[in-house]
Amino acid sequence: MMLPFSIVVSVSYRCNSKCQTCDVWRKPNDDMSVEEWDKVFANIGRGPLYFTFTGGEPFLRSDTVEMALSAYRHCRPAVITIPTNGILTKRIINQVDRLCAGAPKANIGINLSLDEIGTRHDEIRMVPGNWQKAMQTWAELKALQKKHQNLILTTHTVISNFNIDRFFEIYAGLEFLEPDSYITEIAEERVELDTVGWHITPLAEKYGPVADFLSRKARQRRVKGFAKITQAFRAEYYQLAKRTLYEHRQVIPCYAGWASCQIAPNGDVWSCCIRAEEVGNLRQTNYNLRPIWRSTAMAQLRRSIYLGECDCPMANAAYANMVLHPPTLAKVVASTVTSTIVSP
Repeated sequence: MMLPFSIVVSVSYRCNSKCQTCDVWRKPNDDMSVEEWDKVFANIGRGPLYFTFTGGEPFLRSDTVEMALSAYRHCRPAVITIPTNGILTKRIINQVDRLCAGAPKANIGINLSLDEIGTRHDEIRMVPGNWQKAMQTWAELKALQKKHQNLILTTHTVISNFNIDRFFEIYAGLEFLEPDSYITEIAEERVELDTVGWHITPLAEKYGPVADFLSRKARQRRVKGFAKITQAFRAEYYQLAKRTLYEHRQVIPCYAGWASCQIAPNGDVWSCCIRAEEVGNLRQTNYNLRPIWRSTAMAQLRRSIYLGECDCPMANAAYANMVLHPPTLAKVVASTVTSTIVSP
């Protein structure tokens, strides 16, 4: 049985933000070491195309880049993505510089999380001065991009009940940053983030116009190379997310637990972070994902997902699902080809 081609690695629950849409920073920590992660990636070997190293705040660990470089050496992914709140400017720049140099054949995506403008952003993130520090980090990342052609810079907004009424102002207010790509994700009630019952997810009626706007902007955005492909996927993703909120069902089949998975900081293996149901722990299998991937517990979880017993607009799994859904993939390909033809 093939292992997933998209893997999300939670490096730690530790975070220096205390967001109104996330409570992960309160969770206890039992983080695997770099040496343990190296064994995990060595056992996985070649195959995964996409790695995301997330948190918490990934760069709170001084060795996050060592983990990502280990994954690159053993697995040779095409894409490595790391989201960040941008607070630890010096550490972020140093680690991103080393990662880009050490993984020259991978696209390195750094996603700066910005949920509002100025002090409003600080209020949502519950950290005074977050916006100013994020702006400094962004400026230094843009300078670093001149050195590394494989560095892709993205701005990222979590759309929640705290900011959806101002979303169009937020979008306009972030345009001056000129990112390679702009992405959004819906705030969700996740087991992983301890946000179940928080009522942070916007109503479908409010999100619908936002999704249509984002799809239109993604199709119109003039970008090159890998960013052109990701923008085409995002244009379709926003429509899938909108339909999921309206219809409360899997709009296209979900292959979490097949095509994608998430690994918690302590080595617990999940199909995704929404359900965050442990099906095994890597420390108990000598850091080998395969026994867990082939286990009865994983088979039962896949069955539950196949039967549609859950639905969500979670982006990481959605992109993998889109690749495996021929009608959606055909739309993405057609959009990419069309934008290539009309671009000057």
